[in-house]
Amino acid sequence: MSATPLSAVPRTPSLPPFRDRIGRDARSGHYAVPHRYRLHLSLSCPDCLGIAVTHSLLGLDDILPLTLLPAVPDEADGGHSALRPLYEASSHRYAGPALAPVLSDTWTGRVVSTHTPDILRDLARRFGGECGPDLYPRGAQDEIEAVHRLCAHGINDAAQTAGRADTDAATRAEALGSLLRVLHSLEWRLAAQPYLVGDGPTAADVRLWVTLVRLDTVHRWHLDADAVHRIAAHPHLWAYARRLGAHPAFGRHLDLDGIARRHHAQCRGLEAAGAAVHILDWSAHAPGEITAPAG
Repeated sequence: MSATPLSAVPRTPSLPPFRDRIGRDARSGHYAVPHRYRLHLSLSCPDCLGIAVTHSLLGLDDILPLTLLPAVPDEADGGHSALRPLYEASSHRYAGPALAPVLSDTWTGRVVSTHTPDILRDLARRFGGECGPDLYPRGAQDEIEAVHRLCAHGINDAAQTAGRADTDAATRAEALGSLLRVLHSLEWRLAAQPYLVGDGPTAADVRLWVTLVRLDTVHRWHLDADAVHRIAAHPHLWAYARRLGAHPAFGRHLDLDGIARRHHAQCRGLEAAGAAVHILDWSAHAPGEITAPAG
């Protein structure tokens, strides 16, 4: 590990999210109707990136618009000033960070949900039409949830622990070994089939792709070069990531510059030799520039 620290911003305690749901009809409170709702996303955030990909896969551009927020939050607590009116209208004297993602109700000017799993399911089940893929196919729910847990703990948490300079070598080695075992299991699976569950993309593929993007563009900065080379030695897994990145619903939302700026603004860790070892050329499918429109 080098002794070059990355800059940091203060972290704030997480607050309970807004968790209203989009229902089947008016009795549900927020019923599914075109043009009523809006998504507010910062594409440098992994949760927001997954929602944006899901939104595109389902072809919801015309009925549920997006507002893109800056890659790096502009408030000291990690929130976005553009979202503060929505939060304050939704919770009396709200004093916490105005975080993305947000699903808002344009009829009331209030937040419907900030809970990513609920937003993803409601997009697919309440707005997804017959033209888009079935992201939550019947009978696959448990398998999709297992992939989500695997990505959260087996990849993200393990990679973060493996790259922590303030952790002892044995703990880092154990975390790296756990990460490599997960990647090996995914490699074995993707050697035999193009997608994780079934014959087409599902919510499991969206989650894994976002996780692989984060592994290469964020966690890699804190791993040594040997670890990154061992992570890269899964050709079917990274070919899968490259293939999904070539799909417009995935690659069009990849804000590499924004991810880098957000990471360097918020990270407390130390840069390591793995930062110089790229696994994939993500820029081959990312747009040249992503702007955040006002509003």
